[in-house]
Amino acid sequence: MSDITILVLLLLASKSAWFGISIIRKRNDVADVAWGLSFILLVWASFILSDSSSIRSLMVVLLVSIWGIRLTWHINSRNRGKAEDYRYLAWRNDWGKWFYLRSYFQVYILQGLLALIVVAPVLVINLSSNDNISILDVVGIILWLIGFFFESVGDAQLTKFIKNPENKGKLMQSGLWKYTRHPNYFGEVTQWWGIWFFALSVPWGFWSFVGPLTITFLILKVSGIPLLEKKMAENPEFQDYKNKTSIFIPWFSLG
Repeated sequence: MSDITILVLLLLASKSAWFGISIIRKRNDVADVAWGLSFILLVWASFILSDSSSIRSLMVVLLVSIWGIRLTWHINSRNRGKAEDYRYLAWRNDWGKWFYLRSYFQVYILQGLLALIVVAPVLVINLSSNDNISILDVVGIILWLIGFFFESVGDAQLTKFIKNPENKGKLMQSGLWKYTRHPNYFGEVTQWWGIWFFALSVPWGFWSFVGPLTITFLILKVSGIPLLEKKMAENPEFQDYKNKTSIFIPWFSLG
């Protein structure tokens, strides 16, 4: 059995288990908690299967694990004690009698497939025996650190803002949110491009750009920024915030 087949089967088992958890808990937003854990499963499984002793492999596996653990902890903390996320609640209402079938394939199985694509740079690195650290690895870790800073600090700032009763009905517009309307999304995308730079030092690594390109497209055009911008637009403060603040790449206020 090939390594990729084993990874697919592990992912299928994991996603099926999370689907079962969603039925028991009656909330599909556990899929968001499962997102980061999917990557941890994939990177460690591929690392073990490849029997790699490469420092580069261990570095990217650890970096992805740090990202995944932090994201999982953050989302679980954010969702605890609250109603199901509005996106999943809308699907629960819209899908009717097909809810469970569509949830399994359109949420959990699709999420697993996307994770397998996004993690492509790590899979390529784990298949390589090249262990010569280069300037590309340095660029990669710098980009990853920048991304991790924006995602983790941005999330922490927003969490603190939301917990303050005085901010009810307001939009977060300070800290990193003063320079981009989505610092956490910018950070996530930047981290994955950083991981791709590590892959540039190994054979076929360039072609793994499909991974960071996929997460960039999803966040910019599909399930990230578009959905959140639509929700933010309901706030009367949004138009002014939109006019003076970059949507994605951090920049100085225009107002």
